[in-house]
Amino acid sequence: MYRFLFSRYWLGLLAAALAVAAACVALGMWQLDRLSHRHARNALISRNLHAAPVPPGQLLTVGQPLPPDRKWRRVQVQGRYDETHQILVRNRPLNGSTGYHVLTPLVTAAGPALLVDRGWVPIGPTARALPDVPPAPIGSVTVTARVRPSERAAGGAAAPPGQVRRISVVAIAKGIPYPVYDGYAELVSQTPSPARAPALLPPPEPSEGPHLAYAVQWFMFACLALGSYVVLARREAETLAGRPVRVPAPVKG
Repeated sequence: MYRFLFSRYWLGLLAAALAVAAACVALGMWQLDRLSHRHARNALISRNLHAAPVPPGQLLTVGQPLPPDRKWRRVQVQGRYDETHQILVRNRPLNGSTGYHVLTPLVTAAGPALLVDRGWVPIGPTARALPDVPPAPIGSVTVTARVRPSERAAGGAAAPPGQVRRISVVAIAKGIPYPVYDGYAELVSQTPSPARAPALLPPPEPSEGPHLAYAVQWFMFACLALGSYVVLARREAETLAGRPVRVPAPVKG
């Protein structure tokens, strides 16, 4: 009854079903691998966010990128903000709105300066108007912040003066007349605390994302591809045997 399965047509159909199923399984395994990486990221976030703050020199250096396992660690340092070399980072979203990050060097007495992302401010009233940026605290300030690696430099047209599209510390440091750590830090708290300040950036939230759901879907597609072949083969066998194909009765309303 099933000798027809050895015909060229049905062998080709089987090969196609197997190929589709194999591709779906591979995509499902890829999603599981991404889920594993997400679990590792979540563990890193939890571990580093709860670690005690340390001086920036224990995590950052000049001219050397931040090691990946130090990302999100907190540093605590005392210094003075240098608003003359403050930079606005363009097109940064927060809670569904677009604005700027305020990047201000913190000059320390014990080592290189630390670029501190003081937070987010909304865009100005017009496309050409500068945003209202609250001033940095005057005098000595103690800062606690989360370290982040330098971003890749942006291509394309240059940003307006005093602004950048990416936090590329190497590029930004060229316009600063003193050594700067290779990496920056998102402000968590500062003492003394100013009366008005940019909105603090939220810490990263551990999330597994949709990878598990996507993996299950791809595995279901693999089963569907193989199952469809089996159903077609059974219907073909019943037709060749002279038996009518069983069709489910319509549901009566």
